[in-house]
Amino acid sequence: MTAELFNPLLLTSLTPFCGVIILYFIPSTELYLCRIISLCISCLTFIFSLFIWVGFNSTTSLFQFVYTANWLKEWNIYYTIGVDGISLFFILLTTFLTITCILIGWNSVRVLIKEYLICFLTLEFCLIQVFSVLDLLFFYIFFESVLIPMFLIIGVWGSRPRRVRAAYQLFLYTLIGSLLMLLGLVCVYFQTGTTDIQLLWQANFSEFRQLILWLAFFASFSVKIPMIPFHIWLPEAHAEAPTAGSVILAGILLKIGGFGFLRFSLPLFPFASIFFTPFIFLLSLIAVIYASLTTLRQVDLKKIIAYSSISHMGFVTIGIFSFTLQGIEGSLLLMLSHGLVSSALFLCVGILYDRHKTRIIKYYNGLIQVMPIFGIFFLFFSFANLGFPGTSSFIGEFLVLFGVFQSSIFVTALASLGMILGASYSIWLFNRIIFGLLKIQYFSLFQDVSRREFWMLMPLTLSILWIGLHPNSILDELHFSTINLLQQLRS
Repeated sequence: MTAELFNPLLLTSLTPFCGVIILYFIPSTELYLCRIISLCISCLTFIFSLFIWVGFNSTTSLFQFVYTANWLKEWNIYYTIGVDGISLFFILLTTFLTITCILIGWNSVRVLIKEYLICFLTLEFCLIQVFSVLDLLFFYIFFESVLIPMFLIIGVWGSRPRRVRAAYQLFLYTLIGSLLMLLGLVCVYFQTGTTDIQLLWQANFSEFRQLILWLAFFASFSVKIPMIPFHIWLPEAHAEAPTAGSVILAGILLKIGGFGFLRFSLPLFPFASIFFTPFIFLLSLIAVIYASLTTLRQVDLKKIIAYSSISHMGFVTIGIFSFTLQGIEGSLLLMLSHGLVSSALFLCVGILYDRHKTRIIKYYNGLIQVMPIFGIFFLFFSFANLGFPGTSSFIGEFLVLFGVFQSSIFVTALASLGMILGASYSIWLFNRIIFGLLKIQYFSLFQDVSRREFWMLMPLTLSILWIGLHPNSILDELHFSTINLLQQLRS
């Protein structure tokens, strides 16, 4: 029992929950104490997650740091957590970005501060569970639980009057899709008598039942990514969310859908996954091209990054359904890269909004003259967003295109247009904000990045560079888990 308590995955899972309990008993008037405790808890969680990486054995595809607790033994349902190469870096990304989110709201959030911090620690707890639970029922529970703190973050601490509408859009879109997944979960349980992932991977579903169940799971995962035409909620949610809400939404929540495809749809329903591949390619190509063109038409800084996220996630689904080692590993690397790059871009937009209270692009011009450090950071993140060589996005997009080229040259050619369009809107956005004549008629006070903002942007910069220059530090951990997934598809 003592050895189990020192399981780094268990400690990583429980630490945010303990932080929520501690914050609950602190008086709401002790604002500084609440901030310090939440920051310490999130840092401690990140340290525990690093121990998972340090102790992770990359030469096996088996789940590691497994912990099991009886829940409904008579119903053959257990709470089990474990980590493999696919889920390892999503947990690290979650714990890393939570620290950034707490620092973002350090001064900008001025109402219900304790409740705000509780929401983020609760969200961190639920997300870690989503990426680590090895039971389909518990995955569904935490998959849906993520909605509650996110709904509150947008609806209560959003920046504009339409925030409540945006919060309801997020909640209803996701909930409707997830209800179909719940029906599929019940069907799976009644056929197999278990919800344990490792046992379900050995189950045989008929081809017709695979098609129906795949569509039920697709209804939920496609909304979370989101795939076109289920994307309507995303730009609105980003536009109304506080900066920290946009960071966690783009950095982590959009990855749950891709993770769900890899963890459930492909290994559980291999026939259906192959059958629906042309359908996925069609939706993904529409997302890559349509979202990129729509990005060029936007005037709101947050909506520009939101639509670019839809385009990048289209690349991810193309890589996942290429059914090649390079394509799947590229999609995983691209999800991690997008979590860092989009978070950094939203943070840059938040820095501008905190100073000038607007996100309309026409009011900004020539910022390099008064905010040179900000300009350097924004240049780097803009180039990372377009997939410039040496950044993490380049490696992910290259592997995805290399993988899908083995399946379809036509799909590869159309997907490559997304890289050209991505360069167009990234350079266009950077040029409009950084260069040109300074519009002093709109703003009288300019301030470069503060020390706190600098130390939020610098780790994101170093992480993007590290993955871009040393991708094997990530790919080595993914390799055996990805091979195992492909073997399940082909068996």
